[in-house]
Amino acid sequence: MSTAEAQNENTEFVDFWNEILVPKFTKYRHILVGGLTHHSEKIFPTLEVKEGDKVVDVGCGFGDTAIAFGKIVGDEGSVLAIDCCDAFLEYGREDAKAVGVKNVTFIEADVQSYPFEADNDFCFSRFGTQFFENPVAGLRAMRSSLKPGGIMTMIVWRTIDDNPWLGMPKDVVLNILPPPGEDGRTCGPGPFSMASQEMVTKQLEIAGYADIKFERVDAPLMVGNTLEDAVNFQIALGPAGEVYREAGDLAIKKHDEIDAALKAELKKHETPDGVFLDSSSWVISARNPG
Repeated sequence: MSTAEAQNENTEFVDFWNEILVPKFTKYRHILVGGLTHHSEKIFPTLEVKEGDKVVDVGCGFGDTAIAFGKIVGDEGSVLAIDCCDAFLEYGREDAKAVGVKNVTFIEADVQSYPFEADNDFCFSRFGTQFFENPVAGLRAMRSSLKPGGIMTMIVWRTIDDNPWLGMPKDVVLNILPPPGEDGRTCGPGPFSMASQEMVTKQLEIAGYADIKFERVDAPLMVGNTLEDAVNFQIALGPAGEVYREAGDLAIKKHDEIDAALKAELKKHETPDGVFLDSSSWVISARNPG
């Protein structure tokens, strides 16, 4: 699928990613890649991926996991890395070239409608499936990329209460600003949309998967190199950022109060290496029965 074709099929969620979130994700790439890597690095040694395999990386973002898979599968294997934001993929292409990884193909597309060939051994997503407009359709599309017996593994956030790196700043900001209205623009169902083990199990079953397994992973997550960096990150992205963005002029008027309140809480988690808060995810694996 060409870039033009992918753009023609964009949904309002994809447009929101490209128009609103891409610049912010790019600015805070050091936090997003560095922090999320804690969750993927913990499980990479256990993944059922070997030299010569064909891998799909869904919602690959800046491409760090796709490049890691490229190194694992080697010259005889290949990686198809897909994301709806070509601006992210450009970083992946540049980084792959810089480290000499030539077996990764980066494609801008909506996974839910991408015409996969069912010849891949492994399908992976790190914090990407939570934003599917139609989760069952997205998961079914991922399964369509797999050969019979192929494995899908995705990492998703557990509940907001299990993730104080996002939950605590939201609570702080909500003490000052009103909650977002239902008519606000959004990037999709949201980071905690797959927190329920029971619900996701049912979604996977409907999408045709078998041998569904959940594993909890807890990890400290760096939310800023400095206190200032951490505050700016929170009011730009995530649940606190959504509250701030949707409040509009009121948020700007109360910016100094919000800044001070966030600094007071985040300072409790400041270390010589940055500001760290706890995070928790599900690593969910399932098999394509064929």
